[in-house]
Amino acid sequence: SAMQSALFLALQHDGGRMERGGRRRSEAEEAEKGRMKRTIIKDWKTRLSYFLQNSSNSTKMKSKNAGKHRTYFRPSPEEAQLWSEAFDELLANKYGLAAFRAFLKSEFCEENIEFWLACEDFKKTKSPQKLTSKAKKIYNDFIEKEAPKEINIDFQTKNMIAQNIQEATHTCFSAAQKRVYSLMENNSYPRFLESEFYQELCKKTPITRAAQGT
Repeated sequence: SAMQSALFLALQHDGGRMERGGRRRSEAEEAEKGRMKRTIIKDWKTRLSYFLQNSSNSTKMKSKNAGKHRTYFRPSPEEAQLWSEAFDELLANKYGLAAFRAFLKSEFCEENIEFWLACEDFKKTKSPQKLTSKAKKIYNDFIEKEAPKEINIDFQTKNMIAQNIQEATHTCFSAAQKRVYSLMENNSYPRFLESEFYQELCKKTPITRAAQGT
């Protein structure tokens, strides 16, 4: 919601720098900031459980009752700590990927990971017909001007893609995917590692079921 966006932006700035009413307001602001932070983290966990439940594949969905919550186990602190060693370690872990997606959503830049995942899927596509239709869909979703999930890449790369998808090959999106990967690795990934949510995963104390939202 717009309010959440505003709250999130407010968190990004240090409340102390924007003090107008002097010291009196700062305590109230601190309390308010703490409350907003908790709301955002809780919101984050709700989104994470959504991603975890919705990224299970169709075969797992058949045994729905058997294990909605068992689809992905919460990682052990040791496992979670591995994610900080390399960005690829995080992306290769299903729970880690879902947590990172939820984090990007809270930063309003989830289109980056969605584009990266779409490219990964695209590269595995065997049939030439499917390759062409998937290339057009990726172009419409992420690349063209005013696309619903437009990614931030330069005009030249966009133009090159527009030409290449006419005769789609597996490398159509390589340059753009590399760009987006390094954007995430250099910006969002370090912030994710500093997030309270990630820090919590590395601790020995588990998040309770209730806190994961409904």
